[in-house]
Amino acid sequence: MLSKSSLIKPGLTTKFRVDLEWWKLQDRNWRNSLASFLCPEHQELFAQATDAQEMDLINPETGEVTRGDGLVHILIEHCAKQEGFISPNAPLVDSVFKVFIINGNQPLNAIELAERIGKPADTILRTIGTTRVYKGIRPV
Repeated sequence: MLSKSSLIKPGLTTKFRVDLEWWKLQDRNWRNSLASFLCPEHQELFAQATDAQEMDLINPETGEVTRGDGLVHILIEHCAKQEGFISPNAPLVDSVFKVFIINGNQPLNAIELAERIGKPADTILRTIGTTRVYKGIRPV
């Protein structure tokens, strides 16, 4: 049975975000996809690492230690902050996905995404607003 939200066609003001659980269930290589977005320094570091996903993460402001995914942490806290993280020549879906990495996966609509990546909002909507799901990017 289709959910009510699946029957509504997204518009320019429809909010999207990355559904991480969907992505993990649909793509067994999701960590490899994320690793491809790492900066060169961390790509090399994670290429040599084992499959260890969880590691101790230390908050530099509070000193609090928590367990988390090291690759995701480095991607968000370091690599996404590097100049050129979103390249004008990158595939559209990759650029949209990277915007969600940068903004902590807060929901954004096609107009807001267009402002961040410099592509037309209607093009973004035609790409991510279909029944096909790319990298877990789905309407909220």
